[in-house]
Amino acid sequence: MTKIVTKLIAELVGTASLVAVVVGSGIMGTSLSADSGVALIINAFSTIFALGLLIMVIGPISGAHFNPVVSLTQWLGKGLSGAQALGYFVAQVFGAIFGAILANLMFNLSAISIATHQRTSTGTLIGEAVATAGLIVVIGVLSERGQGNYIPVAVPAWIGSAYFFTSSTSFANPAVTVGRIFSNTFAGIAPDSVAPFILAQLVGAVLGFALVKGITNVSN
Repeated sequence: MTKIVTKLIAELVGTASLVAVVVGSGIMGTSLSADSGVALIINAFSTIFALGLLIMVIGPISGAHFNPVVSLTQWLGKGLSGAQALGYFVAQVFGAIFGAILANLMFNLSAISIATHQRTSTGTLIGEAVATAGLIVVIGVLSERGQGNYIPVAVPAWIGSAYFFTSSTSFANPAVTVGRIFSNTFAGIAPDSVAPFILAQLVGAVLGFALVKGITNVSN
C-alpha cells in the first residue's frame, strides 16, 4: 500500500470516527436528558476526549486533519500539494458521511435520516467563522513555533470551549458539516444551512491563516 493511500485511509477513518462520536454522543445526550444544556455538555465532553485521542493516534500517519479547512490552510502554506489536499478533502467528506450513518445505526435509527435543524442566523454564521478562525490560529501558531506536540491537547481545548461560547456550537469543519446532514438528531444540520455554514468556515479559515502569518511574522 502506497504512503498516500495509507494517509487517505487514515483521514477517512479518523473523520468517520470523529463524526460518529459527535453524532452518537448527541443522540446519547438527548436520550439521557430532556435538558438541552445537559445534552450539549455530554456532546462536548465526548468530542473533546475523542478528538484528542484521534489526533494522537492518527497524527503520525496523516497529520490528523479530519477537516478540509485544515488541509486547505496546509496547502496555502505549501505543506500539502494540490493533489494531496484534494485527496484529503474527498476522504474527509466520505468519512464524515459514513460516521453519521454509523452513529445512526448504533442507536437503532434509520441509517440515513436527513436533518431538519436550521442553523442560518447571522449570529450563528459569525460564531462559526470565529470558531474556525480560532482553530486555524491554534494549529498554525503551534506548528510555526515547533510546538506541534501540544496540538492533541490544544485543539480539543479550543473546540470544547467554542462549543459553549459560540452560537454555532463550533462545527469548524466542512466535512463534519456535510456528514451531520445525514442524521436528524441533536447534532444534525438541515441541508439548506450547509452552504452558508461552509462559507462561514472558509471565511474563518482564511482569516485564521492571515492571523497566523501576522502573529508568527511579528514574533520572528
